[in-house]
Amino acid sequence: MEKFGKSQAIRRVEDLRFLTGQGGYVDDIAPEGALFAYVLRSSEAHGTIASIDAEEARGMPGVHLVLTAADLAGHGVTRGIGTSPVKNIDGSKGATPKRPLLAEDRVRFVGEAVAFVVADTLAEAKDAAEAIMVDIDSLDPHVELAEGGPLLHDEVPGNLAFDWGKGDKAAVDAALDGAAHRVRLEVEDNRIIVNSMEPRGCFAEMLDGGRLHVANNGQGVWDPKRDLAKVLEMEEDAVRVTNPDTGGGFGMKSMSYPEMFLTAIAARALGQPVRWMAERTESMLSDNAGRDLISTAELGFDADHRIVAYKVETLCNLGAHNSQLAQYIQSELFAKVLMGCYDVQATWLGVKGVFTNTTPVDAYRGAGRPEAIYVLERVMDHAARQLGVDAWELRRKNFIRAEQFPYKSATGEMYDVGDFARVLGRVADEADRGGFAARKAASEAEGKLRGMGLCYYIESILGDPSEGARVVFTEDGAEIHVGTQSNGQGHETAFAKFLSDQSGIPMEKITVIQGDSDVIAEGGGTGGSRSATTQANATLAVVSQMVEAFGAFLAEREEVDPGEVSFDDERFRIAGSNVAPTMLEAAGMARAAGREDLLNHHAKATLPGRSYPNGAHVAEVEIDPATGWMAVVRYTVTDDFGNLLNPLLVEGQIHGGVAQGIGQAWNERVVYDENGQLLTATFMDYGVPRANDLPMIAFTTEPVPSTANPMGMKGCGEAGTVGALAAVANAVQDAVWDLGIKKVDMPFTPLRVWEMLKEGESAAA
Repeated sequence: MEKFGKSQAIRRVEDLRFLTGQGGYVDDIAPEGALFAYVLRSSEAHGTIASIDAEEARGMPGVHLVLTAADLAGHGVTRGIGTSPVKNIDGSKGATPKRPLLAEDRVRFVGEAVAFVVADTLAEAKDAAEAIMVDIDSLDPHVELAEGGPLLHDEVPGNLAFDWGKGDKAAVDAALDGAAHRVRLEVEDNRIIVNSMEPRGCFAEMLDGGRLHVANNGQGVWDPKRDLAKVLEMEEDAVRVTNPDTGGGFGMKSMSYPEMFLTAIAARALGQPVRWMAERTESMLSDNAGRDLISTAELGFDADHRIVAYKVETLCNLGAHNSQLAQYIQSELFAKVLMGCYDVQATWLGVKGVFTNTTPVDAYRGAGRPEAIYVLERVMDHAARQLGVDAWELRRKNFIRAEQFPYKSATGEMYDVGDFARVLGRVADEADRGGFAARKAASEAEGKLRGMGLCYYIESILGDPSEGARVVFTEDGAEIHVGTQSNGQGHETAFAKFLSDQSGIPMEKITVIQGDSDVIAEGGGTGGSRSATTQANATLAVVSQMVEAFGAFLAEREEVDPGEVSFDDERFRIAGSNVAPTMLEAAGMARAAGREDLLNHHAKATLPGRSYPNGAHVAEVEIDPATGWMAVVRYTVTDDFGNLLNPLLVEGQIHGGVAQGIGQAWNERVVYDENGQLLTATFMDYGVPRANDLPMIAFTTEPVPSTANPMGMKGCGEAGTVGALAAVANAVQDAVWDLGIKKVDMPFTPLRVWEMLKEGESAAA
């Protein structure tokens, strides 16, 4: 990877297709003549379904099918959507009440699917949905993030879905009791709506031989394939899933939703293609939300301000149903980076998950790790203020030192490498920490408050460490079949360039094939920042196989010993000969010789360990006390991502992640009223940041190459979000601390900041 031309910042080749309207998104590629589906959703947050009368709708013009829960059994479907429960502290499994495809006895959140209508046009499907009479006897909703309240599921007492813990609670409590200093902070992590640029959608059609094809704009094809086969009671070989161009996923599209199954059921029942696409408000009502938890964190310090113990108790919101991964997000995944970059072994994480009459909650960019780092870095900053010490130096004093690696964390993660102090020193220079006092004084001269906030994060890369790659030589180039799945990250550029670097095949002659369960037998999809490390590892394995196979072929052809054939990443070299074919030329020779076996190579590889990207984010905010307006005016990131595959793509990932983190910290907040009605169901009410709301984001790297993969890389897709939340919140806290305001919580909307400042004035009066 050190040769000239490798690991260069090159622009994404797929952007030309996207920016000129040539992208193949699911709504663009639906079969000609496909019928349109529309979902009738509950307008009640909680209630018993007394009756559903769909007869008038079934007879309306253009209507082909109306499905309610009562109709599904007739189509051979009785299962709900599966989930993965965690193990409770007492050894039992977390609650797994059935999540039906269509509401059965009860509706449990506004937006829950009640009926599915298929018609010739979308307008006809909507008209028919309006004719469906749904009689719901209202029940009191449980909207508050708390145990107790009206039961959502009769088999789940107190609405407590799980009660999970990790660590030695008694030992941690003892260490806290004996600590010289003890600091406690309650931290709220507000619910967000993911709002991917492309809403969820799919189409389904029947293929020859009774096979089912579903095109789904998700984050991979293999989990949906298995889910469809299970729920529809079909053999897996009878199901094909494809994943076309996808306009953003961010974890929200990594799991299966009712609409995919319903579209497939309709296509199978009618023998005609059926398409479904969500509208924006529909997405806001039904997409899995992110975050939504409240944690109480305690740090114990010795007299020298070294941390002796860390304890977190969290209550998290699952919404009305378990989404597929939900119980793991704020428990197992939160725990992976519980203690962050600090050398502490005495930790406890206790988590309770509750059901509420709101949209289900699941993975959102970072999936548990941003939540964990947010709590830790907020309480670290708070501790520094309470102890009267510099927050940067408190972190530095407690860092795992470079010579301690490999380091096993308190929650069992094996950090392979790191030099946190070096990264922190670099970001101090890049952020011009020394010049902050002057900038703060300039803001004060204009009547504004200014604060600087630091977050030092570490991330644990998730997902299957195994991945496969297949290279197929065509008449004019090569295809690489990958098991990961692009959601807009630039995989076509990254994987084609990496194969080109390793094989010498010109990048412009390489086509990346992804997202087809008939073509690619298995794969892990996208999620957990796994794609670059796992796919590059598999590519190295298949290139090694290609070099060996073509080397043996050329040795036989030139009548030399195989040991005399070498490959220098560009050409094969044969000792004592001027024959020096490229990989493509060798493939052409094999084709001419009838060696079809040399034109298709597959390898699977497994990473020996996870990579642990880490870094420092520094935010500066300015607040106008008169209006409460908070602006992030400077933002600096120094990351350790190890070796970079394509620095331009990495920087783009950081910019996007930081933008989402700033959005949550600044203006994004889901609000339900006491009746469970979503008050933030349009962009008029739910604030996402625009380009002019964000500062320029400075990005530098201070790499310590990973030892957990041969490329020395560390995943970067979620890191921007992991670091941004606490950096912004700590900056706001810094701006208002001297006013006597000792606790701040996201999001920092103008009204919330203005009220916070007024409360501070009242307290000081």
